[in-house]
Amino acid sequence: MAGVAILPDRLKGRWVKLVRDSKQMTAAQRDYVLPYLQEVALALEVGASSPDEIDTLGIVAATRLAMQRALNSVTLLPQFLLLDAITLPQVSIPQKAIIRGDSLCISISAASIVAKVTRDNVMKSEDEIYPGYGFAQHKGYGTPAHMRSLELLGPCPIHRHSFAPISGRVGP
Repeated sequence: MAGVAILPDRLKGRWVKLVRDSKQMTAAQRDYVLPYLQEVALALEVGASSPDEIDTLGIVAATRLAMQRALNSVTLLPQFLLLDAITLPQVSIPQKAIIRGDSLCISISAASIVAKVTRDNVMKSEDEIYPGYGFAQHKGYGTPAHMRSLELLGPCPIHRHSFAPISGRVGP
């Protein structure tokens, strides 16, 4: 998942101080901040790449594809793109990739929050479709619990086959 956030010049409220890299926030903080972002953002969208696209294209190209899809979803064309670490060469809008941008730029932080909350909600839904994997708890990250479920159940259709614990598997 990749997010796009176009924010107004000035943001007000106590919630603004909580906005930072989504990985540095608790789920409760992200859930608290998101409605404020949805209320004030000029645009707030998410794009995704499928596990098959990640396997086929590689993680960087699939990330660019998700970013492009998010950007294509906004109705307001941005004048300039601030991106987290990678650029979008196929996009003609002027842009700057910022290393650790999600911890340095509030609009990149906002985009990371909407993408993370969306992804977490998708994983909760996938948990209902594929019970036993614990997606609602670990959200698909390579936790010990996730590795145990892969060992016991094998991969399901939403797993990336290029993910090392799966690509190195001999059998279920």
